[in-house]
Amino acid sequence: MAGKNADLAMSGPKVKESTGYKIFVVINTIIMIAIVFFTLYPFVYLVAQSFSSERAIYAGEVSFFPVEFTTQTYNVILSKPDFFLYYKNTIVYSVVGTLISLFGSAILAYPLSKNRLVLNKFFTPFVVFTMFFAGGMIPNYVLIAQALHMRDTMWAIIIPGAISTYNVLIMKSFFAGLPNELEEAASIDGMNAYGIFVKIIIPLSKPILASMFLFYIVGIWNNWFGPFLYLDTKDKWPVALYLRQIIMGATGTQEIGAGSDEASQIAANVRSCCMVLTAAPIICVYPFVQKYFVQGMMIGSVKG
Repeated sequence: MAGKNADLAMSGPKVKESTGYKIFVVINTIIMIAIVFFTLYPFVYLVAQSFSSERAIYAGEVSFFPVEFTTQTYNVILSKPDFFLYYKNTIVYSVVGTLISLFGSAILAYPLSKNRLVLNKFFTPFVVFTMFFAGGMIPNYVLIAQALHMRDTMWAIIIPGAISTYNVLIMKSFFAGLPNELEEAASIDGMNAYGIFVKIIIPLSKPILASMFLFYIVGIWNNWFGPFLYLDTKDKWPVALYLRQIIMGATGTQEIGAGSDEASQIAANVRSCCMVLTAAPIICVYPFVQKYFVQGMMIGSVKG
């Protein structure tokens, strides 16, 4: 009996939901379902189209599920020996580039979040300035290709866009929200600024680092324009540029190297196959960082 009373006391009285609140919940649920549908449907359609036959695609019979299931185009694309070389290049560029971007953004955002630093207010406007003004494509090309001699190297892809001002400002807001007492206590114990940053700030910043990790790796993974400008050697291409060349080729068959009997099938769904092959790895990564991603974006956007 005592246990039952304790449970009732903990649960508390039930609040009766008003009619207006119930209507709000129903309308809100309908809106969210509609948003999810319109967000997921394009990708579901691409996946279904990539596994459908040429006849079904041209007849407009494909919607949510493949029609006349076939993997012919995937087999042709994946059978190319260079395809996995391009994927390996993309993985290397994405991992190295993301680590450099996270490191650079963190060591820039952390000092900017400390108002006690003398030059904080002096450097912050210069960082924000880069969000609105840039040198342009031609000056950037001259700088990277001729001044820095990075042409036809992976550094031409990674270094120029290594630090995003928008991401730095989000990290700055996150760092500013961390308790100063932790740093003061560590400083009293004799820890220097580098030790505080590595041993205290970084472990507490997993949510925002996971968010920035996702932003940076998606950007590098999908980047084809930078490699298109700066990479002359085909063996250094990322998979995004290779698949782009397939799409832009003569119905995709010449770039893939398919025979004439495969031409009509490949022409119908090569775009869908390429998009699925590009997006699938990133989609697989997202569930592992989703918890930190949501938390980091919520906390990082509270203070500005």
